[in-house]
Amino acid sequence: MHPMNDLDTLDRKILVALHLNGRASWTDIAQAIGTSTTTVARRAQQLIQDGVVVVSAIPHVEHRGPVDAYLVRLACSPGTQLRVADRLARLPEIRSVTVVTGGHDIVFELVAPRNRDLFSLLVDEVQRIPGALSSQADLVLHTYQVSQEWSLRGIDLALGALAPRPVEHGCGPQHLDEVDHEILTVMRADGRASFQSVAKHLGVSESTVRRRFEVMTERGCAAIVTYVPAAALGYGTEVLFWMAAEPGRLDAVAKALAAHPEVRRISAVLGQASLAVEVIMRDTSDLHRFTGHALAEIPGVRTWTANVQLVTVKRDFLRVPAARTHLTAFPVLPAAREPG
Repeated sequence: MHPMNDLDTLDRKILVALHLNGRASWTDIAQAIGTSTTTVARRAQQLIQDGVVVVSAIPHVEHRGPVDAYLVRLACSPGTQLRVADRLARLPEIRSVTVVTGGHDIVFELVAPRNRDLFSLLVDEVQRIPGALSSQADLVLHTYQVSQEWSLRGIDLALGALAPRPVEHGCGPQHLDEVDHEILTVMRADGRASFQSVAKHLGVSESTVRRRFEVMTERGCAAIVTYVPAAALGYGTEVLFWMAAEPGRLDAVAKALAAHPEVRRISAVLGQASLAVEVIMRDTSDLHRFTGHALAEIPGVRTWTANVQLVTVKRDFLRVPAARTHLTAFPVLPAAREPG
């Protein structure tokens, strides 16, 4: 694993470029950074090999039909948090898993088909994990924002072709066929795999892979997702806020929060809190300024509580390589269901 404190400015610029566009060519990244294509290719491939950055292709969450998402706070027996988090991360319905501080030990996001028995997932699957105790599940009503702007702070890039292009998902659940799923399965392990290598693996033509992949991404049926640890870009504090906002000002509060580049995600939830807000800061001083000024100046915020994120084990359906350092210190629990 590449030590985070060994990364220099050029490494971080490459990471930000990949965060914005995981399949950007080495040439486009080199132009955005202002260095040679050879240098970018060599450094980026090493960062990928070391697990500092993960690039993957994943289908849209509703590619098989409507889903509901829940943010679940889970309490664990002392000393079992990482083992429980590892077990949770193996479940295909779980998008993200993080060990946190506070009254609960783990926060995870469950994304399940609407016809799926939620009781069986939360009780039969989750509560039976050794070490898992009580849980609190809040339904995600609406996601206002998932931003990548936090990674751009302090990084000088000529975005150009790297600039993310928002895509709306407009296809029915049966749009992807067997070949589409096979392409995504191969590219899940390596989102930067060449179309030629994917075609060779599947025994189809390169033009077939290219055409199908481009159609899937243009229609929002699939996307390239890049995971970069916040710590790799110099951000040492990740916090999940649970905010109670006045009902009539919910949208206005979300809009005000979205104006802050350090806010990664804002979701309306049904529970004791009305908003779940993920914030990424460089240090606790920045966090103090955010809570003492930014939050204090937003009309409509009644109260808030927060969890500091300690170890992220899974994000956007991707296992986080850096978490293995922590997980290897604990015995492995019996296998759970893996994605099909």
